[in-house]
Amino acid sequence: METFQLTNIRKTFKNGEVEEEVLKGVNLSLRPGEITALTGASGSGKSTLLTIAAGLQETSEGEIRFKGKNLADVKEEKLRKVRAEEFGFIFQSSHLVPFLTVEEQLFMMLEVAGKKKEEDEVTAILNKVGLSHRRKAYPSSLSGGEKQRAAIARSVIHRPSVLFADEPTASLDSKKSEEVMQLLEDMTKELGMATLLVTHETEMLSFADRVVHMEDGKILA
Repeated sequence: METFQLTNIRKTFKNGEVEEEVLKGVNLSLRPGEITALTGASGSGKSTLLTIAAGLQETSEGEIRFKGKNLADVKEEKLRKVRAEEFGFIFQSSHLVPFLTVEEQLFMMLEVAGKKKEEDEVTAILNKVGLSHRRKAYPSSLSGGEKQRAAIARSVIHRPSVLFADEPTASLDSKKSEEVMQLLEDMTKELGMATLLVTHETEMLSFADRVVHMEDGKILA
């Protein structure tokens, strides 16, 4: 897979007559099989950059190059298709569907991504995240660590090209955080994904291939 490239990304928010530029010409490339960690103080623009890269909000200016296209120019319908088929998402909260079992969460993701519902694939991923014994469990009966591992399984079951992880360990203790990060590292390498990780936890940076620091809407060299 080719590099995922962000070029001169700018984002301006308007509040009445006041304009605030929260991203100021950001350039960033994500490489297959690598975790790029984005760090910075609250308000530095790192989560805004992630959501723009993931096509969840529009950029005011700049290009998002992916598989030969500028996603900033792609219509919403096609962008939804790219998000469903090519991107994976993990957030601070697992966002599991409460009335679906662990395995049903994965089958639903395959359906959304337009992929075949392969029982063997689901079993293999659940084995990798250590949840094969919990495949029939509902989210309410899972621990915090189990919920996040289920969320990881759901985010990669359709083999995305790019994985976006926004503070995935923020609600976990240090032991469970390390387990989750080890899983993310293993999955990134095994599936050849380009992973963009936003985190404020310095202990998690050892799992990243590259650490990029943001300050005041810019990437520091």
